[in-house]
Amino acid sequence: MIYAENVLICIAVPLAITLLFTKGNARRLTASFLVGMIVCIVSAYISGYVQVLSDFSAEDTSIFLSPMIEECMKLLSMLFCVYVSNPSDDEIQLSAVGIGAGFATFENCCFILSSGAPQLANVLVRGAAVGVMHIVTLVALAKGMQLLKTYKAFSLAGIAGVLSLSVTVHGLYNLLVSKPGISSYIGYVMPMICAIMLYMINGKTNQ
Repeated sequence: MIYAENVLICIAVPLAITLLFTKGNARRLTASFLVGMIVCIVSAYISGYVQVLSDFSAEDTSIFLSPMIEECMKLLSMLFCVYVSNPSDDEIQLSAVGIGAGFATFENCCFILSSGAPQLANVLVRGAAVGVMHIVTLVALAKGMQLLKTYKAFSLAGIAGVLSLSVTVHGLYNLLVSKPGISSYIGYVMPMICAIMLYMINGKTNQ
């Protein structure tokens, strides 16, 4: 058993101190990383509470509830960023990458501390699949929000459409890896394929 709050403090305090000595994009990335870790632990609290109320099993919660809860919390953090600081498209993407990396890093740290990492393959899957998936869904959210800003369609319907995309990707990943076999291998490589596709799209839009 670990106390996630203690892990959060150990990682977050040194990063928070660096905010005093950085500025510009470096500060934005670090602050977003911190936000991502906080979003992760709050999402875990909410998922656990909803699981108790709904009487779902841990597996059903992971497949059906966690993707919606986690992606909604990520979206709220991104909307806060957009409405408070009115960032540029590049700053939106930078915030998304930081939040996604912070979320993935904190979740992976807690998983390894609680479950151990006896095999290198498990660690690689955890980092290259689950970790990348959280970044991919947030970059997709950022791209959607950039489009909404560009076409002046920042409405509830537009935001719901962007959210549905990230929830679908997250839920599909959790469903694929929930059972061993060929489906799990497809799930493990899906985040990296999505990351490559988003990287190519990002490169074309920046030309």
